[in-house]
Amino acid sequence: MLLLLDCGNGVVHRMAELGLRWQDITHVAITHFHADHIADLPMLIFAWRWGQLPPRTTPVTLVGPPGIQAVLQHLALAFGSWVLDAGFPLLVQELDPGTQLALADNVVLANFPVPHTAASVAYSVSAGSKRLVYTGDTGFDVALAEWAQGCDVLLSECSLPDDMAIPEHLTPRQCGALAALARPGYLILTHLYPPLESADITAQVAEHFSGSVAIATDGFSIEL
Repeated sequence: MLLLLDCGNGVVHRMAELGLRWQDITHVAITHFHADHIADLPMLIFAWRWGQLPPRTTPVTLVGPPGIQAVLQHLALAFGSWVLDAGFPLLVQELDPGTQLALADNVVLANFPVPHTAASVAYSVSAGSKRLVYTGDTGFDVALAEWAQGCDVLLSECSLPDDMAIPEHLTPRQCGALAALARPGYLILTHLYPPLESADITAQVAEHFSGSVAIATDGFSIEL
């Protein structure tokens, strides 16, 4: 089993450049339907069919909140019928918020509604005693922190500085406050917008959270 969380623009080429086995992905879980989280989904499907020899024949499960099936159909209208019929089974699983799905023996994917869009969810991936929580795009939410409590890794969006704060995204200080409530083993920040490039992000996080923090870059990895 190999799981990809979200599939934004550039993901397919970056996976190839980094030597990641995009060919072996078995599950793709989408947090919401904004372009920077789904733009490369048709390209990944295209690559599975025409970017390798022999073409893929094994199934892929696409997981998302209610509406993911309709999004896939719209992508097929835009790019072609091959999005839905690429020569291998593409199984669509719509998960209501607050539900979970067994991906493999001892591996469970669960979701939780977050304040970003009406469809947005965070994901938890649990395997044995280890748990990763990925916020997707979200505003500050105490309920999310409680749901994520005690996770080994909290992979959190961190989008904007305080002077550009909006309810649908997190600032570094809000990420710190979220982590202070959730108490993860490791806080990893992603989804940084250009206005944060000049900010001392880790210092602002540390005003609220004293644990381990990293800022994700392409190729960043952590082993549990």
